[in-house]
Amino acid sequence: MTNQPNGQISLSDSDNDRLIVWFDIDNTLYSASSNISHAMGTRIHAYFVNLGLSHEEASELHLKYYTQYGLALRGLTRHHDVDPLDFDRKCDGSLPLEDMISYDPELRKLFEDIDRSKVWIWGLTNAYRLHAERVLRILKLDDLFDGLVYCDYNVKDFVCKPEQEYYAMALRQANVKDVSKCYFVDDNRKNVDAARALGWHHCVHFCEKGLEAMEGGKIKAIDDAREPGAPDNDVVDVSTLHDLRKVWPEIFKTL
Repeated sequence: MTNQPNGQISLSDSDNDRLIVWFDIDNTLYSASSNISHAMGTRIHAYFVNLGLSHEEASELHLKYYTQYGLALRGLTRHHDVDPLDFDRKCDGSLPLEDMISYDPELRKLFEDIDRSKVWIWGLTNAYRLHAERVLRILKLDDLFDGLVYCDYNVKDFVCKPEQEYYAMALRQANVKDVSKCYFVDDNRKNVDAARALGWHHCVHFCEKGLEAMEGGKIKAIDDAREPGAPDNDVVDVSTLHDLRKVWPEIFKTL
């Protein structure tokens, strides 16, 4: 095990017999009922409008880019020459997260009960590092994560889920060579399906019931939907992270 310049842990070959559990962050570590997605959607819409688009054009492109790329910002950087760091400051960075999410002792207990003698815990997010770290601090989970893979807005043509290169980047950063040891949970089914197709056999779709996300539930519907003709792949749906104790009992401490 080695420490990288950013403080994250890279697994040495001797560490590779451990399992690695990858957690998505937004709308996975906290409930979509926090309305962060709605608040973020409002800011993204305003960002589109400030580019000179009408409200109708902004809504259409927002949904188009999110559906096509998995992240609206990917479309903005590809087609509108947008500075992703400016986008982050005005959208993610302006969210009053401290007023929207809070520490949940039961969630922290769930993470504390993961057997760290045989499991690494990493974040796997489409957000930028500053937002992801801020969420983890508010939830008081930051000390329980060994590393974080994020969309690096400093890199031209950065990659994001569900692109294959994003998952390859994650494996490189954590120095994971055996994908059969990867466990992954995400609220976006396409992200989960992409990982499953790459051999990440232990995949869970976090799917809360009865919750509407931004734009009248359109984004939530996109997150829960699968690609047309997607094959059955044994992905398990859970409505609470506490169900992981039943789905993945092998990663938790034996009582």
